[in-house]
Parts: sequence; C-alpha cells; structure tokens
Amino acid sequence: MGDTVVITGGAGFLGSHLSERLLADGCTVIAVDNFCTGTPENVAHLIEHPEFRLIRYDVTEYLHVGGPVDAVLHFASPASPIDYLDLPIETLKVGSIGTIHALGLARHKKARFLLASTSEVYGDPLVHPQPEDYWGNVNPVGPRGVYDEAKRFGEALTMAYRQSHSVDTKIVRIFNTYGPRMRPRDGRAIPTFISQALKGEPLTVAGDGMQTRSVCYVDDLVEGILRLLRSEHSGPMNIGTPNEMTMLDLAKRIIRLTDSTSEIQFVPRPQDDPAVRRPRIELAEEVLGWKPEVDVEEGLRRTIAWFRTVPDLL
Repeated sequence: MGDTVVITGGAGFLGSHLSERLLADGCTVIAVDNFCTGTPENVAHLIEHPEFRLIRYDVTEYLHVGGPVDAVLHFASPASPIDYLDLPIETLKVGSIGTIHALGLARHKKARFLLASTSEVYGDPLVHPQPEDYWGNVNPVGPRGVYDEAKRFGEALTMAYRQSHSVDTKIVRIFNTYGPRMRPRDGRAIPTFISQALKGEPLTVAGDGMQTRSVCYVDDLVEGILRLLRSEHSGPMNIGTPNEMTMLDLAKRIIRLTDSTSEIQFVPRPQDDPAVRRPRIELAEEVLGWKPEVDVEEGLRRTIAWFRTVPDLL
C-alpha cells in the first residue's frame, strides 16, 4: 500500500495490532498516544522499524503531523468499563474534542478517516442480533453513558465532516475483541477470566452468567478494519463474529483451556450491562468479502499462551 497512516491510540491494544499489520503491508505508521490506557510496551517491538514513529501526545489538544498523510485512524479512547468509569471526562473529551482534531487532521491532509466506533452504540439492545440500521437503546445518564454517548457523538461528527467538508470517512462498529496485549486488569471478561484462571482464583461471573457476547479474535478484526478502510463504503459497518456465547460458557471454556482448578464465583451484575450482543455481519460479507476465520477455541488458546509469557502482569 505504501501509505502514511496516523493512528491515534496507536499504543493501545487494537492500535498496536493495526500498527504491526500496516507496517507489514508496507505502510509508514505514525502512532499517537498519551498512554492513558495504552503502553509503549505494546509497540516496543516496532520502535526500531524505519517506517514507525511513536509520538506521546494527547489528541484532545490540537493535532498536527508534518508531511503527507494518506489515512487517519481514530482509535484513541478508554475502552473498558474500569477505564471509562475511572476516566469519564477524559472518555467524553477524546470522543468529542479528540474526534474533532483527528477529523481536522484528515481534512487538512485530504486523507481518509476511519472512526473506531463500537457495538456499545447499540446499548442494551431491543433488537437481536444488531444490524447497522438499529439506532440502539442507550442510557445517556447511566454510568456507561460516558463511553456509549462519546462514540455515538463521534459517529455523528464523522458524518457531519463527510457531508459538510467532503472528508472521505469510514465508521467501523467493533464488537467484543480479544487477543494478545490486552491488559490483565482492564475489567473486560476475557483478560479477567484468563488472569484469574492462571492464578487459580475464582472466575468472577456477573449476574447469573446468562448474558451473551460475541467475541472476535484481534487478527480477524484488523483484517476487517483494513478492508473497510481501503473500500469505497463509508459505513457504519459491524465487524465482529456472529458466534454468540454466554459469559458462563466463556468462563468454563477458559478454565478448561488453562487446565485451571478455579471455580466460578457469581458477583453482582453492573448497571446497564447489556443482556445480549451479536452482530449482523451480512454487510461486511457482501461489501468486503470478510468474515471471521479464527474460531473461539483457537483464539483463546493463542491469547492464553500470550498471557503465560507475561507473569509479571498477572
């Protein structure tokens, strides 16, 4: 491809995998991150790459990058409940002011822009599975509203720049993604369960564990995102797996795959925790020729293997 790509949140879980893949595709990557939830360790193996730059910067400040830019991927944001509940104002600022600055950079450079939105724009859905034309069921004043509404605002802002300033924009709605480089204590189910299982601690399942998620391995997600970026479709487009499972089943799978002696411990369910989550992905299949390839058992094995290499994080 040979393009120059700016990734905000480039040292985060998803940003680091995107950086790695784009470099492998022959791109120049400029990763921008304030390390609020990301870490330089995620891209340490890329630092010596001649086409990679890591800039410590807060995108809620004016964002400028020298030289030509072909694409701006806006991935900067706390993304786990622990993070955005601890950093509510920062989450709202990066979803609003940060998105304005990222869009402004794309407009100035005449670059393509891709917004990392989320399945959380659907809230606790009343339509299942969730298609892109579903407007969602979000509580704006609940604890999760700071993240949900920041992403919904970011989508509206992206469409405004497309319509008013002719910026070539894309919106991807990311469903639950997992893989190496997730933070063990980020509060999401898979890293939490794996950490607990490897330490022999009880796996803390919220409520009765019957709420569902559809989890997508990070390599599949990255492939879908880049296909959307390089397509002529503007989105919004769901990228995720339609293979739905309960949180109780997920916990039991992780206990089995880690050969753990851990037991299940039920804990109170968080407010506004979605009861179900599963994407309709027909649009991605039709437009991008994309569908997830890594099944959950293989993806979990790869993720568990990575967690075993970082015992200091546990």
